[in-house]
Amino acid sequence: MTANLIARYAGPVPRYTSYPTAPHFHDGITQQTYARWLGAIDPNEPISLYLHLPFCDRLCWFCGCNTKQVRRYDPIAAYLDALNMEIATVARHLGRAQPVVAIHFGGGSPTMIEPADLARLRATLDAHFTVLPGCEISVEVDPNDITQARLDAWGAFGATRASFGVQDFDLKVQQSINRLQSFEQTREALDGFRQRGVQSANLDVLYGLPHQTEETLAATIRQVISLHPDRIALFGYAHVPWMKKHQTMIDEAALPNKTERFAQAALGARLLTEAGYVQVGIDHFALPGDRMAKAALDGTLRRNFQGYTTDTANVLIGLGASAIGSLEQGYIQSITATAQYSQLALAGELPVARGFALSDSDKARRWIIEFLMCGFAFDVAELRKLFPQHAEPLLRQAASFVAADPDDLVRMDGERFTVTQQGRPFVRVVASWFDDYLARGAARHSAAV
Repeated sequence: MTANLIARYAGPVPRYTSYPTAPHFHDGITQQTYARWLGAIDPNEPISLYLHLPFCDRLCWFCGCNTKQVRRYDPIAAYLDALNMEIATVARHLGRAQPVVAIHFGGGSPTMIEPADLARLRATLDAHFTVLPGCEISVEVDPNDITQARLDAWGAFGATRASFGVQDFDLKVQQSINRLQSFEQTREALDGFRQRGVQSANLDVLYGLPHQTEETLAATIRQVISLHPDRIALFGYAHVPWMKKHQTMIDEAALPNKTERFAQAALGARLLTEAGYVQVGIDHFALPGDRMAKAALDGTLRRNFQGYTTDTANVLIGLGASAIGSLEQGYIQSITATAQYSQLALAGELPVARGFALSDSDKARRWIIEFLMCGFAFDVAELRKLFPQHAEPLLRQAASFVAADPDDLVRMDGERFTVTQQGRPFVRVVASWFDDYLARGAARHSAAV
């Protein structure tokens, strides 16, 4: 890769965990809209649940999540009362105990939940949904929050995967992002989950952090590999201080430039593949026997608000403040402010802030973008079959992109539109070419690499 090519295509574009992306959601989608959408779900259709805990015991300066720091447990306990009530309200609008195939706990730090409250949350879910045998239950873990009692509670809950945010084990890098977490802490917490039957583990590593070098990144990745997780995510740090004010605490002068970020990403990918991991999409790696590696190979890999997933459910219900759900008709996002969210949830209302209703054209473009992000290609015949009213204009647009491409990022024949090997690091840019809303908004985004 030349520096000119990196400079040309490593600019800011969306991450495309949805289409249209969240900046285009609006308040025209109300709780009445959401109630109708919930009631229209097939009672036999398996769904997934995302539960959001927007609290941490410290604020990491690199974080892009909707969360806030708390010193006491009382706000968490009060929030969980509202979350339990929202679960009951959503189930009431569904009108039945919908089957559930996946549950994901995100945050914030879900591992701050005390054992008794976690048991009550599981009882609420069981009372209102049918959690199917083999349901994948994943939790984002902060090793600083872990106690033996909390490990026992997650084992009893039925957790099947623990996801750890490592970022970088180098002390200078950690101090620059206010995230102190040693390798030993991480290993002990991971061992604790494994001892309780949670055998699947995902570890997240970031590149592009302040004071990070190829040497510190390589050392971190080697330590991560030594823990033998079945999945590793290698994310680029998204520096968006205009959205996340706490990121202003980060010294921008210490951030790697575009070329250095690209080199770090390439180094990380090389080390992980040399260690036997299969690259999945743009930033995930999995052992060959893992479901994610198999899904990437057979074309069933999906992408949602948590990134790449093997979850095949077409409905994802978001629960908790700021949580986003995806239904056949469109997207729903809950109110972000925990006080307002809790007030509505405790009153038995759906705490909807905004959302987006999808047109058939949106669904066609979403299908193209998801296939590009997951498999770097889409099938022409399948596009015509699924979206006969919109396929030909989109295919003409795709052909124009190929004709105007001076750098051999994409190719197209009668059967497939394909992102080339040279184009793969810039697939977010290619996806943005099909984004009909990108030019309409004023949203700013993170770097593409």
